[in-house]
Amino acid sequence: MNQAQSNMILDGHKLPWHMDRVQAWERGERIAPITLDLALTTFCNYHCQYCAALGQTGQDESMSYATALHVIKDAAEIGVRGVVLMSDGENTTHPAFVQVIELGKSLGLSMACATNGYLVGSIMAEQILPYLDYLRINFSAGESEAYARIMGVSEMHYWRVRENIRWMVWAKRQNGWPVTINMQMVLRPQDADQIMPFALLAKDLGVDYAIIKHCLDYTDPRFGVDYSEYEKLAPLIRDAEALSDDTTFITAKWSKMRAGKVRSYKKCYGPPFLLQISGTGLMAACGPLFAERHSKYHIGNVNQTPLKELWQSDRYWAVMDSLRSEAFDTATECGAYGCVQDGVNRALDGHLKGDRICEGGEPPLHVNFV
Repeated sequence: MNQAQSNMILDGHKLPWHMDRVQAWERGERIAPITLDLALTTFCNYHCQYCAALGQTGQDESMSYATALHVIKDAAEIGVRGVVLMSDGENTTHPAFVQVIELGKSLGLSMACATNGYLVGSIMAEQILPYLDYLRINFSAGESEAYARIMGVSEMHYWRVRENIRWMVWAKRQNGWPVTINMQMVLRPQDADQIMPFALLAKDLGVDYAIIKHCLDYTDPRFGVDYSEYEKLAPLIRDAEALSDDTTFITAKWSKMRAGKVRSYKKCYGPPFLLQISGTGLMAACGPLFAERHSKYHIGNVNQTPLKELWQSDRYWAVMDSLRSEAFDTATECGAYGCVQDGVNRALDGHLKGDRICEGGEPPLHVNFV
């Protein structure tokens, strides 16, 4: 493990380096999110079998070019620290994608992106890599046939994205760009035969790190992940992790695999720190609550009302307050298991119960992505 690898937190949270926000939140102040998880569109050029968006809106919609830029300007103005282009769409398909990254960086925001990588050829890569903290490529199989089947595309997509990654790694090193390039495997237990091929491919391509993560599970019959299977796969995953070297660090998100459908907390504390906005423009308590049936947790739409105004609104804070009220229980209200706010929720729940979060020391990589 090299020095950069030892300074990463990939299975946890980074609240110790944002104690000003934690303490202000404890005092009941209206804090800006540390991280904004933003989609510019809900359209995707892939059809992944495990896609979390299936449990969300199910619509193909996009923000306007002007709205996308305005969201970034507002995010910087209210005090957001990091913006990751992810959420419920393939953001590289949006015409404002490159400009959003450039603008965010110019305004002092940490910028990151998760993508399937199909459109990130040399031209786009040169435009975005100098401005990103990290670029994550969703690559959920190591072999071409399995990739095509799991990710709902042709085998040609596998070979194109492989070469895109190879070029990005080369260009990063040639230019000394500080961005970290990583690959992520969303592991369903039935796809365990792809664990080692994925790890070996990540090493061959020379990415900075490769993550094996759980599959998000919704209370929806289309999903139905058996989390107990992950523990059975632990020896195989450990073998994949053992392939790590000074170039490529391979790791798994053990905490969420092992937590499964068991939550140690009843209230949801994460959204004020980690806010999600759909590619439809919808701002809601979190991504799993984007669906219309969860409208009581919807705040508004940035296509109609600027982000800053929504954040300042009574509606925003009424929704956030409801998540930590006695009326809210994650066992009955939450739409998904293993959600993006889970790590923050566990930490804040423990913090309020006496297992206090302490100020951090040297900041880890990607500190503004909690």
